Amino acid sequence: MRVRFIFRTVAALCAALVLGGCAASIERWIVNTRVHQGDVALLQGSIRDAATSYRLALRVDPNDARARAGFVNAAAELARLEFSRGSFDDALATVDGGLAVDPQSAPLAAMKATIDQAKLKREIVVSNYPTYRATGLEIARAYQQLDATNALLRRDLRRFGYTFDTDEITSAIKRSYELELEIAKDTNRLIVYRQLVSSGVPEVPSQSTTFGAASLLPLP
Repeated sequence: MRVRFIFRTVAALCAALVLGGCAASIERWIVNTRVHQGDVALLQGSIRDAATSYRLALRVDPNDARARAGFVNAAAELARLEFSRGSFDDALATVDGGLAVDPQSAPLAAMKATIDQAKLKREIVVSNYPTYRATGLEIARAYQQLDATNALLRRDLRRFGYTFDTDEITSAIKRSYELELEIAKDTNRLIVYRQLVSSGVPEVPSQSTTFGAASLLPLP
């Protein structure tokens, strides 16, 4: 009876060791696969997909050196892309996620400093000249409205492609003229806006000084 108990115990231990080895092998396969997917996505320029693949690898093995290095590299590239598109908050969140994996990353630290400087400059300008933000948003909305007109123009062209009805072409031409006029108008507004921001003209004349126009970045 005792021999049978010992045999069962040894068999259970062996089974556990085998299963443990299989689990470790599966985890390693998942990590290797995710890292490979991340490497391929990064080479193809799919930075966001690369970051996702490396992140999934880190969920399985947070200490895998290849996954950590790949994720940090992808985070730095993604943050630069988001920053170039004007998505400062998204870029900062991406940088913070990368620094959580590698707090010593020089590229991420440099990117964070760049974002912080840009946000500081923005806050100084907005705090001194609140109308600058409102004007910028108004111009951005004007350009968004151009997208709607352009979509209607493309619709007219698609309809013409099926019907060859010249009324559709006439409508497209009309919308094209509308776009041209609106773009010219918005371009002039951009030019004036640039002059305003570059000169740092104060909101009210009483804010001007004997030294000329206020600086773009006056002291708070």
